[in-house]
Parts: sequence; structure tokens; C-alpha cells
Amino acid sequence: MKKTYLLLIAFVAIVSCSVADKAHDPLADTGRTKRTENLLANLKKQAATRGWMFGHQDDVMYGIGWVGDTARSDVKSVCGDYPALLSFDLGHLELGDSVNLDGVPFQRMHDEIVRHFERGGVISISWHLNNPLTDGTAWINDSTGEQHLNTVAAVLEGGEQHDKFLSWLDIVADFLNSLQTSDGIRVPVIFRPWHEHTGSWFWWGQKLCTTEQYKALWKLTVDRLKEQRVVNALFAYSPGTESKGDPKQYMERYPGDDIIDVLGLDTYCYAQPGDTTAVAAYANDLDTHLSMICDLATEHDKLAALTETGFESIKTDNWWTHTLMPVINRHPISYVVVWRNAHNIPGHFYAPYPGNPSAADFVEFYNHPRSLFLHDLDLGN
Repeated sequence: MKKTYLLLIAFVAIVSCSVADKAHDPLADTGRTKRTENLLANLKKQAATRGWMFGHQDDVMYGIGWVGDTARSDVKSVCGDYPALLSFDLGHLELGDSVNLDGVPFQRMHDEIVRHFERGGVISISWHLNNPLTDGTAWINDSTGEQHLNTVAAVLEGGEQHDKFLSWLDIVADFLNSLQTSDGIRVPVIFRPWHEHTGSWFWWGQKLCTTEQYKALWKLTVDRLKEQRVVNALFAYSPGTESKGDPKQYMERYPGDDIIDVLGLDTYCYAQPGDTTAVAAYANDLDTHLSMICDLATEHDKLAALTETGFESIKTDNWWTHTLMPVINRHPISYVVVWRNAHNIPGHFYAPYPGNPSAADFVEFYNHPRSLFLHDLDLGN
């Protein structure tokens, strides 16, 4: 996406904003659209009474053996239904590129987000943005080394890259504001920046900024998006499992109830084929952490979610019904998202596809009354 597309979506947002806000998409007292607030309320109710939504990263963009096919989905090819939640990433949007860091065209992403909303689905968006100080990637295992230690300080007010970072946030705001139906309805999204901060592999990670700097980064982000009239975003906080189930550690860098809507968790199953001990350890660890975040979500009146998980290559054929589902069924989470099915990296997949050994087990997972896919949703879009 070069500057032409950025100008286009900004123009669309500006010219349609007043009409949409007043006629089709009124604002609630919170300053967000009523549809966005209703989505939050309906997701809380759904989690408490019906079950959890299944989500998949880049589900409709590519899969095993294909890329860019319209209306295609590995999940749908296996079970006959789309995931309830589709997740996407905005990495490289800030650079003005036409595609994201995984090669997904931003125009196509925009269109698929609107299409999934119109089908009745839910959208989550993450942002693996580049390092604004070093021009490296979001990850710290590149050639920039310890320069990452200064990045968060550099983007905060008074920092040498503050203006540059504000311009990046404005580009994100333009994209979020462009997510509208043809009749001006803003698409509500769950925005999940600054994730996995309890590790130190991103430039905003635990060892690369102070607690107060991390909280300030969140506040700057949300304040700027609101200044740019983003009224269709819920915000998700998603640490990893470094807290070891300790709620004090989990909440150490929590930016506040006035900012966050979703308390999440990112964790993956790492095991070799036949390693039942490692699979069991993942399940036990997941159970501990979901219990903690669900208790915290109740205490803070937030949604709880398993914001990223999965088992690369799904090395256990019954992983869906014997490992993942028994744990998440014990907790009132709103959704679970597994990572992407890369079309160009052998073995890098987290959802089944036709012919995958776990496909039959996934169909059983799909048929369980607590697993919610697109056809199960009625969220009042």
C-alpha cells in the first residue's frame, strides 16, 4: 500500500464519518460506536452462556497449497464453516507498503475484514510494527542488537522518534477508520498491539523498557487513535505465560481498566511427535493461566481470551479434543485463536487442512456445543 491507498482510506474515513456517526453508526457515551459497545457486551454474554469462538490468523488469505483464492479457507474446507473470528496483522502498514510482513495485501485485508463482519463474524488485529529507532524488525534477534533498549523511550513524548511514531499511529488510525461497510457502518475490531511483552523478543518487551514506559506506550497509542476519531476499536492486553500463574505478575504492566477491554494470553504447545509429557505440561500450564485470567476478568469486568495458541504442525492427531478443548471448556473465555497456515513455510501451520491427520478430530471439535464458528454466531452485527 503506497501513499495513494493511504490517502484514499483517509479520505473515505473523513467524508463518511459525520454521516455514519449520526445516521447509521451512532456513538455511545464512551465515545465508541454503539455497535462496538454492543459487541463487547454480547461477547461477555456469549462467553458466559454459550461457549468460546474459534479464530484463525489469516484464515482467508492463504493456506496449505494455496494463496489469494477468494472465499477459500483451510478451516472451512475441513469442517464446512468459517472461523467465528478472523485475525490479521498490520505489520509494515506503518512503512507505507502494499502488503504486510507476511505478504498479505492491505487492500485485500480491508475487504475481507468488512466481508467477515457482514457475514456476522468478529475481527482481531495485531501489529508487529518495525522498530522506529533502528529500522529493524519488531523482533530483537536481528542485527540491531541492544539499540532496541532505547526504542520505547524514543517514541514516547520527548523522545527522538516521537513524531515518527505518531505518524505511524495515524496510518493505523486511517486504516481502522476505513473499515466501513458500503452504507457507512464502522466495523468493530479487537486491536491487540504490544502483545507478549512479558517476554523480551519484541522491542517493547519486559527487559527493554520499564513498567511505566510500557504503560505510557499503551496510553499514547490509545489516546492518539482516539484523537484521530477511531471509535470502533476494543483493546486487548495479551502477555505470555511468564507470570507462572501469578496474578500480580500478570497485571504488573497492565495499562488500566480505562484502556483495556480484553485480558488475553499467548501460549503455544511445543512438543515433538509422541512427547505426551510436553503436551500434558502445555495443558496444565494453560489451565493454570486461564483460571487466573478468568478470575481477573471477572474482577475487572473484562473479556477473557486465549489470544494466541496452537501446536505447530499439529503433531498429535487428537490434539483438538484431547488437549485443547478439555482445558478451554473449563473456563469462560470468549475466544481462542490459533496461528496461521503458511503457504510458503513447510510445517508452519496451526489449523487442519484437507488430508491433515488431525482433520477428523477437528470436525469433532467443531461439532462440540461449546465451540462457536461463524454459523453459530448471533452478535447483532
